[in-house]
Amino acid sequence: MDLDAVRTFVAIADSGQFGEAAAELGVTQQAVSKRVAALEKDLGARLFTRTPRGAHLTVDGQAFLPHARELLRVAARADASVRPGRRALRVDVVSRRVAPAVVLQDFYRAHPGVDLDVVTLVAGVEEAIAAVEAGTIDATFHAVPGLRLPPTVRAAPAIEEPHELLVGPRHTLARLRTVTPSALAGHRIWMPGMAPGTEWSRYYDELAAAFDLTIDVVGPVFGYEALLAEIADSPTLATLVSERSRYLWPDSYDLRRIPVRNPSPIYPMSLIWRADNRHPTLTTLRRHLQSARSAAADGDTWLPRWR
Repeated sequence: MDLDAVRTFVAIADSGQFGEAAAELGVTQQAVSKRVAALEKDLGARLFTRTPRGAHLTVDGQAFLPHARELLRVAARADASVRPGRRALRVDVVSRRVAPAVVLQDFYRAHPGVDLDVVTLVAGVEEAIAAVEAGTIDATFHAVPGLRLPPTVRAAPAIEEPHELLVGPRHTLARLRTVTPSALAGHRIWMPGMAPGTEWSRYYDELAAAFDLTIDVVGPVFGYEALLAEIADSPTLATLVSERSRYLWPDSYDLRRIPVRNPSPIYPMSLIWRADNRHPTLTTLRRHLQSARSAAADGDTWLPRWR
C-alpha cells in the first residue's frame, strides 16, 4: 500500500479539504486527487464524497481511517528504528572483562545521554570486520595486524593498553612493585587456548621474541576462573592481563597484579567501523577515543612492528 496515499487520505480526513491537505503535504491539489484516486482503486472503495463545503468521509472511508492512522504510526516506528541517532549504537567488545568494555563505560559516564548497545558477538578480527561490513554491528575494538580492510570499512587507533603480570602469592616475583619484560625471561607465562594466527597470538609471538619470553599456550580452556585458581596455587605460573581488565577472585587467592614497565608492552586496539555509518553517537565515540588515547600509557613503551 502506498504510504504517501495513506498519509494524504488522513490529511484530507483531518482538514476536510483537498486544498488544505495539499498545502500541508507540500504538493499540488492535483497530486492529492491522484493519490486518493489511486488509493480508492487499490481498495476498491470510495473514501470521500466531495461537496461545495469540502470532502466528507464515506462509510468505507470512516472504516478505513483508524487503520490508516495505525499504518502511519507503524511506518513512523519502523523509520525511527533505523534512523541515525534514533536507535542505540551497537558496539562489540569481545568480552565485558577487557579494556574496550571499560573504555565504553567511561565514554558513557562522560556522555550519559547516549544510547549504547554493548554486545559480545564476535571473537576474531576477521569475523569482526565482516560483521561491521555486513551491518550486524556498528563498531568493534580489535588489533589490526597488517590486515587489508574492505573499501567500506575504516579503522583508527583507539586504545593502547599496558600489561600487568598476574601471579600468586608464592611466585618469586610476587613481592615486586613493578617488573620489566626482561625480568620475565625464564618464567612460565601461561595463556592457554590462544589459537595460532589470531591477532592475539601475533602480538604475543612478537612480544616473546623481543624479550625472550616463554609464553605457554598449551592446555584446555576451562574459563578464567579455573585459570586464576591454578595461578593462585602455583609458585611458577603467571599470566599477562591488560591494565584495565576486570577479573574477580576470592580473597583467599591473594593474587598480585604487577605492572610491566621499562618498557611497558602495549597492546594496540583500533576502533573499526563502516565509512558510511552516519550514527551521531559513533562520531561522538570516535572523538572521545581520540582525546583519551594519549593518556593510555606514559613513559617508555614497546609496540609491535605492525602497529
